Amino acid sequence: MSRLVIENGIVYDPKNGVDGEEKDIFIEDGKVVESFSGNDADTIDASGKVVMPGGVDVHSHIAGSKVNAGRKMRPEEGTTYYSKKDYPRSGAGRSVISTFSTGYLYGKMGWTTVIDPAMPPLEARHTHEELADIPIIDKAAYPLVGNNWMVMEFLRKGDTKGLAAFIAWLLRSTKGYALKLVNPGGTESWGWGKNVGGLDDPVAYFDVTPGEIIRGLEEVNELLGLPHSIHVHGNNLGMPGNYKTALDTIDITKGVKPGSNVRDNIIHLTHAQFNSYAGKSWREFQSGAKDVAEKVGERDDVVMDMGQVIFGNTTTMTADGPFQFNLQKLNHLKWINSDVELETGSGIVPFIYRKNHPVNVVQWAVGLELALHLNDPEKLVLTTDHPNGGPFTYYPEVISWLTSEEARKEEMEDMHKNIERATTLPTLDTEFDLVDITKITRSTSAKILGLEDRGHLGPGAVGDVAVYDLNPEKVDISKDYEKVREAFRTASYCVKDGEIVAKDGKIKKDKYGKTLWVDAKVPEDLEKEVGKEIEKKFKRYYTVNINNYPTQEHYLKNPETISIDATGEF
Repeated sequence: MSRLVIENGIVYDPKNGVDGEEKDIFIEDGKVVESFSGNDADTIDASGKVVMPGGVDVHSHIAGSKVNAGRKMRPEEGTTYYSKKDYPRSGAGRSVISTFSTGYLYGKMGWTTVIDPAMPPLEARHTHEELADIPIIDKAAYPLVGNNWMVMEFLRKGDTKGLAAFIAWLLRSTKGYALKLVNPGGTESWGWGKNVGGLDDPVAYFDVTPGEIIRGLEEVNELLGLPHSIHVHGNNLGMPGNYKTALDTIDITKGVKPGSNVRDNIIHLTHAQFNSYAGKSWREFQSGAKDVAEKVGERDDVVMDMGQVIFGNTTTMTADGPFQFNLQKLNHLKWINSDVELETGSGIVPFIYRKNHPVNVVQWAVGLELALHLNDPEKLVLTTDHPNGGPFTYYPEVISWLTSEEARKEEMEDMHKNIERATTLPTLDTEFDLVDITKITRSTSAKILGLEDRGHLGPGAVGDVAVYDLNPEKVDISKDYEKVREAFRTASYCVKDGEIVAKDGKIKKDKYGKTLWVDAKVPEDLEKEVGKEIEKKFKRYYTVNINNYPTQEHYLKNPETISIDATGEF
């Protein structure tokens, strides 16, 4: 039996109504409990320090073929080196970080659950092999479905139940967690040198539209009752005027009821910053964030994450091949393009966000505007779309910009003046408090993912805790933003499953977390019928035999299955 008490901390636990109260947290055998008796427990003295649940990141590209290709593409990032003197294993990378270092750096900041948002089903084994290498954090992956041939064929036939059976099979085969849609229909069109321009554009050779893909997969997601809603990277990402596409995407999802009792939302608009641009051209480029934030605020069943931009050198990687082609034409840097058989396509392009660039400063402002205009941490979570907007290691800076108007103004001092002409950010005085920060990095993130045992510190929660050297009774977080950054860069303690894994920036235990995946059960006769269709497609189109396609559970380190019986819905 293992026991740990975190004593006298200033606790923030919004799910349980705890707002900066001094109290003790008891953890027994990896789970939070109400209390226990006796003195046979390890202790952490958290007096004068903030205590929060472990951080939960809903969207961070940390594993798989795209990340591995990015590492090969960016050997120059080897100069950012994590020595074995400081960590259990050495590593490297600034934006595309090696597997071991990814876990250590998240743990150092107090994050304990991280989801990779873009797994090509055909390459699921590789993704899980890399996830198994990442220490400390619990993890999962979203398989890509928005450009899958079989998905579009079921939609063309209007066969919702058949599509649901296929999706259940795909989740089981990939050991995936949720459904990821990237430029729905557009990436498949890119295989033919084309794209889609809006939700009503037909996808080449399939006679379905992006709108039908989004709506159809949304209905299937709720029919199956999956723990997370559809996770949507919208069409026209990164283009001037695309905020209108984002508004249309939100509108097209109206009227579908949540099929899961662990969440309220039916669509997650991911890295919304990249889909919140106004203007008819790059010369007229400006923010459309206020309109998007207001639209999200109108609906109880829509959530989003920020996709905040960080100034500096990073690596963009996405299953949106046409977007990456256009990006490479703009910056003329290295480029990787990849197609994955019947499933998806991707691109990787290095990128530098500059403070003196009129477009980049607007992009930086848009992520913050979305958060500050919405001003509802129950509907928003913090991300940088690592590494697309910038590395996850810059979350402390983003937190300081949200909690401090002064920090934002300091950052804007030497920016291109387009920040004033094309955005509303200089006029916004909204500031988040520590309850808000706990929500957008922990409790809201866990709720959106349908993870009832994470993101809080009530009895039954996983024993994941972060302790920060920040005393809100002595530090004004809106003024002393450097202290905020320092605290969140290096947790005093990171506790995973009731064990201390990091202390004051030092990794104390090379522990491995769980890999979560969803197993949804559909009626047996439907499963068999759809299985025959799947097998025919594999024989005709795939380069692998269907028996070699599924990822076996032994590829997952410490697997945790979330079982759903959806048979009663058919």
